[in-house]
Amino acid sequence: MNALATSSTTPSAPSIAAPWPAPVHLSGTHCSLEPLTPAHHDELVAAASDGELWKLWYTAIPSPQTMRAEIARRLDLQTKGSMLPFTTRDGAGRVAGMTTFMNIDAANKRVEIGSTWTAKAMQGGPFNTECKLLLLGHAFENLDCIAVEFRTHFFNQQSRRAIERLGAKLDGILRNHQRASNGTLRDTCVYSITPAEWPTVKTHLRWQLDKPR
Repeated sequence: MNALATSSTTPSAPSIAAPWPAPVHLSGTHCSLEPLTPAHHDELVAAASDGELWKLWYTAIPSPQTMRAEIARRLDLQTKGSMLPFTTRDGAGRVAGMTTFMNIDAANKRVEIGSTWTAKAMQGGPFNTECKLLLLGHAFENLDCIAVEFRTHFFNQQSRRAIERLGAKLDGILRNHQRASNGTLRDTCVYSITPAEWPTVKTHLRWQLDKPR
């Protein structure tokens, strides 16, 4: 009688899905973005102190006293899969502020660019334009996003103008959307850019960076 051939296999360990989007370094001429870490604390405090940005009532920017807690909050949201936080640097390598992919919808490949603040000295020049170019390029060209969203306070006119200069379209206004730390109610302006719009937006951002100043 021939013996029956038998074989045994060791069950493979369950695969763990890689986070989406994964941490990444993005760099250009005027700015670079790197994954946020607690080691950035002191440089971020110095950046926020340029203009005492935390005193702006219509936005939420960490003060020197709350910076450590804000870093921890963002990293906790990263662990939960709802945020990918970055520290931003200028062309000389100095820390300029923070930005994120937030409200991440991995199933639908949709993100919001937000929770952004920048030292006063770096506002109004090519820094912000290139930051957004790098983030949008990564979102559409590497992550295959179906839309990228931006949100800001109705009264944050500087932020609204900056978002509109990117080429984002206003989707609408969420009235009484949130209660601010000072007790006021926030109307939130929601903007977005879609893949079909990205080539034109990209050309426009590149033109803004390359035009004579």
